[in-house]
Amino acid sequence: MTQTSGIQIDSDGDTTHVTLSEGLTIRNITESREALARIPPSQHVTIDLGQVDRLDTAGAWLLTTFQKDRQDQGSQVRITNASVEAQSLLTTTADALPVREDVPASPTTLKSVLETVGKATSNGVGFILALTGFLGIFLSRLARAMRHPQDFRLTALVHHCQEVGLKAVPIVALMAFLIGVVLAFQGASQLRQFGAEVFVVDLIAISILRELGILLTSIIVAGRTASAFTAAIGSMKMREEIDAMRTLGLDPAMVLFVPRILALLLMLPILGLIANIAGLFGGALMAWIELGISPAMFQTRLVEGTDVNHVMVGLVKAPVFALLIGVVGCHAGMQVKSNAESLGRMTSSSVVTAIFAVIVADALFSIFFASLGI
Repeated sequence: MTQTSGIQIDSDGDTTHVTLSEGLTIRNITESREALARIPPSQHVTIDLGQVDRLDTAGAWLLTTFQKDRQDQGSQVRITNASVEAQSLLTTTADALPVREDVPASPTTLKSVLETVGKATSNGVGFILALTGFLGIFLSRLARAMRHPQDFRLTALVHHCQEVGLKAVPIVALMAFLIGVVLAFQGASQLRQFGAEVFVVDLIAISILRELGILLTSIIVAGRTASAFTAAIGSMKMREEIDAMRTLGLDPAMVLFVPRILALLLMLPILGLIANIAGLFGGALMAWIELGISPAMFQTRLVEGTDVNHVMVGLVKAPVFALLIGVVGCHAGMQVKSNAESLGRMTSSSVVTAIFAVIVADALFSIFFASLGI
């Protein structure tokens, strides 16, 4: 016989009798659980609750989980002399226990593969259509703002221009400057073998003005701005502020989408120009240090050997990239549910989607301009 505080355990052959003489509550659940754990798994157990004067949810959970675990191991657990209230609590607790559902692994067949591919394709097409719908909403609200200027929120536009553009200038300029330095250094190492060091100017100019300046700027803006749009709109959706806007007769698209996306449309070309200037400056500095190409020579070679079409090709992409980033960020924010996990998931998803969309659009632009011979 084993007896601890409030619990007595007697062994009789292959059956163990457990008598509880005090209340089984959260205060003594640890001692009771340790005492029950010492009973050998092969023993059948009978638990007598006749002397229990108090049983709370914690005690009922201990008894029901102990009974379930021992039944899974092949032994039986009987609970006897429970009062009506105690039996009702035990039944309610047992019904509330989570049930693990073992989902059998489906065999990999041609049908299952086609089904998976079909669902992925359908979801992808639906996502693209949803983004197209958000783009249409933005364009319609922008047209309405042009017809009714009193509905346009200029203060919000200025605020978002500052957040999207002005505060991004340091990181964009630093990134472009370092890219220019790297291009000049790597180009100098290769072109020096052929005595064509002067062509490093053409390499830097074409790479930065045509591709890298606006592309890397858009990627940085996608990372910091798409996430900001999603987090801001998603937080408002979680707090039901968007529903409150509709109740007050305010159009969330006009209040939230138009200032943000329009700010991107205005500021991304400016950030692209800043990136181009910083990249050329970094390239010129490294070419001067590494190759001895003076700033005056760099400027002369830049003006004579670089077509203005390269600048236009880079800047034409900026509005398209801005639309993609803004639409993806706003759409992801509106998909946030009423929990923080959804907010984090949609924020990271918007960043990945925006960067992917920017890179795909840049590839399509490259193919388009190459087919036109520009």
